[in-house]
Amino acid sequence: MPSSRLLALASRLRDITRNNHARLIIHTQADIAEAVGADGIHVTSNQITAIPQIRSWLGGQAMSISASCHHIEELTAAAKQGADWATLSPVFPTLSHPGTPHLGIDVFHDLAARSPLPVVALGGITVQNAPGLGSTPIAVIGAILDADNPSLAAKALSGE
Repeated sequence: MPSSRLLALASRLRDITRNNHARLIIHTQADIAEAVGADGIHVTSNQITAIPQIRSWLGGQAMSISASCHHIEELTAAAKQGADWATLSPVFPTLSHPGTPHLGIDVFHDLAARSPLPVVALGGITVQNAPGLGSTPIAVIGAILDADNPSLAAKALSGE
């Protein structure tokens, strides 16, 4: 998406998230996150080494930085580079990354327990398999967007 469209979308999302007391995390583009006053920036596993530069560029703004991680080495590297938290994925097979090996519940729990950072579960999470993650925070896309009743799915995933 061109930066101008992303900026417009992020601005609208910032309004929505503020009105609903939700956090807005922008994927990889610190300039867009800074421009709209986002709550954080999320980097890919390939960008973990850029975290110190992003923090420096932000000049001390109170913005979280998270990283996509897939194994303990990335979790450790993200912590050393100054990430505040990490997504750990994919926990389950996912349609967005078909054929990508997934961690499974046991490996996920083991890595999350050994992680030097707080971890959010991501990847293939559904209303049916989410209970196996216990009280671990989760991030989902398809479980809500692909649901017949997205509002009901969101409530079920949040434990309501």
